[in-house]
Amino acid sequence: MEKHSPKIDAYIEKSQDFAKPILHYIRETVHEFCPDAEETMKWSFPHFIYKGKNLCAMASFKQHCTFGFWLEKEMRTMQEITQDIEKNSMFSLGKITQVGDLPSKPQLKKAIKEAMELTDMGVTMKKAAPSKTEMEVPDYFQSALKAHPKASDIFEKASPSFRKEYISWVTEAKTEATRNKRLEQSLEWIAEGKSRNWKYQKK
Repeated sequence: MEKHSPKIDAYIEKSQDFAKPILHYIRETVHEFCPDAEETMKWSFPHFIYKGKNLCAMASFKQHCTFGFWLEKEMRTMQEITQDIEKNSMFSLGKITQVGDLPSKPQLKKAIKEAMELTDMGVTMKKAAPSKTEMEVPDYFQSALKAHPKASDIFEKASPSFRKEYISWVTEAKTEATRNKRLEQSLEWIAEGKSRNWKYQKK
């Protein structure tokens, strides 16, 4: 991984014009307060990695951007910042359409530093304990679902067999590239309410 990945450069370049200054600002701010952060693409959007762990991520869409931390639920700073924000996007900061929609620089600094401290302490994303009939959801699968509220909501309410089919398919991938590709496809199908083998089911 690199401190400034060409893949992130390309991602920003392909984003909508309104999104570019937002993404540049987020990127510069993360590196300013977390000099050790490295960049990578996961699940088709930019991630900032700290000591091998997901620290935060950003994404751009046709009409808004999002930014957030993987340990948001454990972060006091984020709870303070987001208490009055409508939760209508993949992360709790809501839909960002201009740099001014982001928290202030001091707030972002505080949040980034807290996320780093939690990572240093070994804190990880909490996940629900699986029942005896359930297959455990891997951390990376859990993280990907968190970034896609619609898919996450459907997956959480789905039957154990529905969930197991997807988890098995993704975890059985032989390479990380194949796994990421399957994970991305899974999120798309889950969000549409389709089972893993929907193509072969009788209509």
